[in-house]
Amino acid sequence: MSDMITADLVDLDLSADTKEAAARALAERMVALGRVTDLEGFLADVAAREAQMPTGLDGGIGIPHCRSAHVTEPTLAFGRSAGGIDFGAADGPADLIFLIAAPAGADDAHLTILSSLARQLMNAEFTTALRSVGDAAGAAALIRGEEPASAGDTPEDVMEGTRDTGAVSAAASAETAPGSTGRESGGPERPFRIVAVTSCPTGIAHTYMAAESLENAGREAGVDVVVETQGSAGFTRLDPAVIAAADGVILAHDVAVREKDRFAGKPTVDTGVKAAINRPGELIGEVRDKAARGEVTSASPGATPVERGGETGEGYGTKLRKWLMSGVSYMVPFVAAGGLLIALGFAIGGYEINKAPSVMDHFVWTQADSWGALLFQIGGVAFAFLVPVLAGYIAYGMADRPGLVPGFVGGSIALTVNAGFLGGLAAGLISGAVVLAIQRVPIPKALRGIMPVVVIPLISAAVVGFLMFVVIGKPIASAQSGMTDWLNGLSGANAVLLGALLGLMMCFDLGGPVNKVAYTFATAGIAVASPSDSAMKIMAAVMAAGMVPPLAMALATTVRGRLFNAAERENGKAAWVLGASFISEGAIPFAAADPLRVIPASMAGGAVTGALSMAFGATLRAPHGGIFVVPLIGNPLLYLVAIAAGVCVTAALVIVLKGLRKPVPGAAAQGPDGTDPSAPATGEKQPVAA
Repeated sequence: MSDMITADLVDLDLSADTKEAAARALAERMVALGRVTDLEGFLADVAAREAQMPTGLDGGIGIPHCRSAHVTEPTLAFGRSAGGIDFGAADGPADLIFLIAAPAGADDAHLTILSSLARQLMNAEFTTALRSVGDAAGAAALIRGEEPASAGDTPEDVMEGTRDTGAVSAAASAETAPGSTGRESGGPERPFRIVAVTSCPTGIAHTYMAAESLENAGREAGVDVVVETQGSAGFTRLDPAVIAAADGVILAHDVAVREKDRFAGKPTVDTGVKAAINRPGELIGEVRDKAARGEVTSASPGATPVERGGETGEGYGTKLRKWLMSGVSYMVPFVAAGGLLIALGFAIGGYEINKAPSVMDHFVWTQADSWGALLFQIGGVAFAFLVPVLAGYIAYGMADRPGLVPGFVGGSIALTVNAGFLGGLAAGLISGAVVLAIQRVPIPKALRGIMPVVVIPLISAAVVGFLMFVVIGKPIASAQSGMTDWLNGLSGANAVLLGALLGLMMCFDLGGPVNKVAYTFATAGIAVASPSDSAMKIMAAVMAAGMVPPLAMALATTVRGRLFNAAERENGKAAWVLGASFISEGAIPFAAADPLRVIPASMAGGAVTGALSMAFGATLRAPHGGIFVVPLIGNPLLYLVAIAAGVCVTAALVIVLKGLRKPVPGAAAQGPDGTDPSAPATGEKQPVAA
């Protein structure tokens, strides 16, 4: 920070009475030093940032900041206001104002200044010294850390505090096993241990202020506190050993905590980030009380594929599946939106709509063809994102945000060299691997700030681009072309067998990984502006088979309700709608309760439907929609016949298999409502033994 603020950038008698005037007064000092080239343009950028979220902090502090093309080098200006200026903080006006300017794209310097300064602002001695310093040079030196607010603590030292504490806690964890009483044989009682996560929407000031506040409160209370700051510059995960040794968890956040399941099974206080700034001692007390009562949290069922991916202890196969599913989960919405828009475009404008001129050149409001062309062309744009999004988020699942740039670049190159869906898979995996390899290289401390925004994107994109263009792009493109030719050549028995196989896969795990493999295979084929006839047949077979299990369960509960309990009959009513909408998961309650009968029956019906759909030559451009897109299906009547046949097969098999089930010895007969008709009339229904 030594070259970012000088005495010329300090105003100890700031006379402004509004935040706009304060920003202007401090910015004029930057202009005078040549650090800002266009005053009005820079102030417009400051105002735009301020409009996103107030930059006032509790304790009489304002930190207006922005990145701007009008800034020549990272700069910090400081002003002290006697009357105070309103920057939107809850506790009133600010008397200490810091204007932070960073060049456009210089996220590393911008975030380093803010995070370091934010931590220092939680030091009461530092802010008291700023309020009492008598000259500009002294204020600048104080901020630079030449006269630290507390002995021996420069801003850089403060930034290292969490890592130092983490090292101490990690070492301590080797001495005391998790869950111990805290007393070693003949030794003193160990301190209570807390791990914490702080994060705020901008990932800058409040994130680091909360971390510093918790650490300070922990020291005062004699508690070990190790904080993971999930800021805009990414985050370094806490050592699993530190988490395992912790006695409690504090999650102080205003945005979702990444990889939250790491903290499951421990006493947890979950609150907003400002609570950690304003009342850290109370939070520490709350988590200690929960630990004393034995209250713990369970794993979150709603974690995303990325949040669940790559956890310690999992095998490589499990990690690989999760990484791939991460990319697929982000790609599917693009598939659905683009595919339905293209299908609607054909429905409105006819099958020649793909030859229509650009709607930018020709669009008539009163012509249906123009609207059809508009929908078709929007869908085509959405489809253009499929492979880059797939590759980008596979890499994201492996390496977090640093994987996005090489992933998207590699996915786009896969399209350029006609490597298609397979190329996207390869690009995503290669991108993640390259980023992980770069992150393993020891980096000098001085270069760490620019790694996530300059070095990693530059090197990883160059390496992935080289590999995709020169090394593996052409072979993958040849394989993609060969697979396409093979699909286009399928006919007769081969096509029917493929349809049966896809039907089996769609019904094997009802929305699970095998189901998704079949679905992704189908959507990849139609994810082009002009898919082949074979690709559209595959898509039709996959969607038809996926509708079978829930519809069959709904039919079975209607025909032979006495074979199902009351809850299953209620689920059967909902399964009609879910199945008609192509939501295979509608059959999961039935499969979970009786997998040995429901899943084989579902697979049999799905295979019949997939085979018949291919035999009938039904085609489908839309990747989703169920019966609601039947008008967009080729040979719609035969398509519905294929679905009906599979539904009947599955329903019949389920009824037969459940009917052959031996009753539990001593169980009473089951009445039509799922209760024992011979039970005494006590006003309560007696359930039948399973």
